[in-house]
Amino acid sequence: MTEPSRFDRGLTDDLMSFLAASPSPYHAVANTAARLEKAGFRQVAETDAWDGTSGGKYVLRGGAIVAWYVPEGVAPHTPFRIVGAHTDSPNLRVKPRPDTGAHGWRQVAVEIYGGPLLNSWLDRDLGLAGRLSLRDGSTRLVNVDRPLLRVPQLAIHLDRSVATEGLKLDKQRHLQPIWGLGSDVRDGDLISFLEEESGLGAGEVTGWDLMTHSVEPPARLGRDNELVAGPRMDNLLSVHAGVSALAAVCGPDLPYIPVLAAFDHEENGSQSDTGADGPLLGGVLERSVFARGGAYEDRARAFAGTVCLSSDTGHAVHPNYAERHDPTHHPRVNGGPILKVNVNNRYATDGSGRAVFAAACEKAGVPFQSFVSNNSMPCGTTIGPITAARHGIRTVDIGVAILSMHSVRELCGADDPHLLANALVAFLEG
Repeated sequence: MTEPSRFDRGLTDDLMSFLAASPSPYHAVANTAARLEKAGFRQVAETDAWDGTSGGKYVLRGGAIVAWYVPEGVAPHTPFRIVGAHTDSPNLRVKPRPDTGAHGWRQVAVEIYGGPLLNSWLDRDLGLAGRLSLRDGSTRLVNVDRPLLRVPQLAIHLDRSVATEGLKLDKQRHLQPIWGLGSDVRDGDLISFLEEESGLGAGEVTGWDLMTHSVEPPARLGRDNELVAGPRMDNLLSVHAGVSALAAVCGPDLPYIPVLAAFDHEENGSQSDTGADGPLLGGVLERSVFARGGAYEDRARAFAGTVCLSSDTGHAVHPNYAERHDPTHHPRVNGGPILKVNVNNRYATDGSGRAVFAAACEKAGVPFQSFVSNNSMPCGTTIGPITAARHGIRTVDIGVAILSMHSVRELCGADDPHLLANALVAFLEG
């Protein structure tokens, strides 16, 4: 007999709020931390000595967060159950010298982050969000969540070929957003504006990590509201499901130590101090073992019994491009989470990993689907293979099937967020 579901469709409303409040990785981890604090977790600093006390703890580093819950009296060699995800999404990011313009237009110089569907950023009302680094060494989150910038598309009258040959965009020339009028472009204008928006004094900001976002809020759609459109589902949908599941499983009788690891920089290869290919996760797990009195042998035993679910969005079958999918694997929205498989290890799933995930879904009463790429199409990848190779822990790639991946607005089923969260609860509980 399966256990009753912990979450229902109401979780989707909470996801929509989370997406709207998280326009950058820094906001995503701040909102995740706030949810953990509400569940009784406390932040620990990497520069402090850690103790072995029980309870929920988390570490913040830039756009990444690792959280874990230690039940009372667990042995140092207790294995971990990890939900892995990432906080970043493809977008347009502000360059070091942002103030530019031409022909009476004020513009912001941007660089392309990750692999966005560039056309989806055209003619959108864009806000600006991210992190400001201040002269005193502190940081400040900023979010101008109103129409501020726009990347205007060229009128068809000036490029008739777009109707027959398709849109062709030069990443340097065609994607610099406008944000005002004036021929006198001055260095420092954008940062001065953000200082005023943030209530800071002139010259306080000495560094920045800023990015654009669509200010259109997430929305339900469809005849029966069975779909959800919104930004950054890849991969804040998994971050939200992961933190919801972790907060739900905290208790005294867990056979594993549940962990949420949400990394930055997945969209450009994960090679950073806050990415999955960096030392953050391994360092946190090791320090947790050692803080509870363990030695290297306990660390080795814990890692050997650990399993990670790398949760990231995947491709639902597209009704207009069904031939791009594998003919026998057509994941559908609202069909439950997907198990991702690639025999060339672009995904980390193997048969034993499938068994772990199947058991969790059975326990939760959640259906799941399998995903493989069309043999003629290059396969994407995730933090899964990186996590498995870097830490030597068994890893399984899963996620939720969506449409319009890497668009400024993506599309998922309204049931899939809570189905994923329920499967994650069952997995973390063991």
